[in-house]
Amino acid sequence: MTASPAPALPPARRLGYRLLGRNFDYLLHMRPAEWPIMGAHTALGYLLAVGLGGALAGERLGAAAAGIALWVVALNGGTLAINSAFDRDEGDIGYLRAPPPVPRHLAVCSLALMAAGQGLALLLPPAFAAAYAVCFLMSLLYSVPPIRLKAVAGADWLINMLGFGSLTPVAGFALTARPFEAHHWLLFGAFCPLFAALYPLTQLYQFEEDRRRGDRTLALILGMQTSLRLAVGATLAGFALFALAGLRSGWRLGPGDLVRWSGLVLALAGWLIVLLPWLARHRIMKPEEHQRGMYRALGAWALTDIVVILVWAL
Repeated sequence: MTASPAPALPPARRLGYRLLGRNFDYLLHMRPAEWPIMGAHTALGYLLAVGLGGALAGERLGAAAAGIALWVVALNGGTLAINSAFDRDEGDIGYLRAPPPVPRHLAVCSLALMAAGQGLALLLPPAFAAAYAVCFLMSLLYSVPPIRLKAVAGADWLINMLGFGSLTPVAGFALTARPFEAHHWLLFGAFCPLFAALYPLTQLYQFEEDRRRGDRTLALILGMQTSLRLAVGATLAGFALFALAGLRSGWRLGPGDLVRWSGLVLALAGWLIVLLPWLARHRIMKPEEHQRGMYRALGAWALTDIVVILVWAL
């Protein structure tokens, strides 16, 4: 019986292998498809600090660009790669379809990349270097045996809520060396429950693979229906904090700030348009449909970042 031919590689992968050979596998496991999302969420903190006008004027732009690159490529890219090194997934994973075999030295190279980023972070404002150090430690606790908190339901959730959700924009803000105000902490806090909504959605399409590996992920423990209900509730909690941040910023409830409030309602609607039909149909959905739902939720996350920038940084 003739074996079926291997699927053709996408053009971008063919070019990568042509340029880098098998070393391109290292870059793929850093999942560069995720970098724009992480970069935008880090830049959100910078823009909240200096405003769009300050950014256009180039205020602290050099430090911001360097810090965002370190956060996205060294810290986040290294985190995703070291996670791949110990997961050894065979099916699709977040931001990487049909992952290549894990390179032999991926764990060591990923650790070296994150450590180099920490060293360079010490040249930037101290609050940024401290945020990097906290996330560096959490990344190791999350992915590396024997602790490997990724496999501990609840601990994995808390690490991602704090690291991706809140500390990422905090790091972007810290790059400006400006003082934080009360409404900034409410904004950064709002992204914590919002990522609490997003995180279990990234696990729903990997139920069977996680179960085979023995990982007790949050979504496996809760089940699909409870995970989706949790996502809806956490989204509402996040937007309640955004509303409090608006009031703390001096927004009025009358027509004077109608555009700002409308922006938050639009972002909330983006989440509910994804989550509510997903909750209603989850029992009949296939893994690939859950995967598409995850990417639609990432779109809602991106919309929220854009709205927050527009209504607070203009």
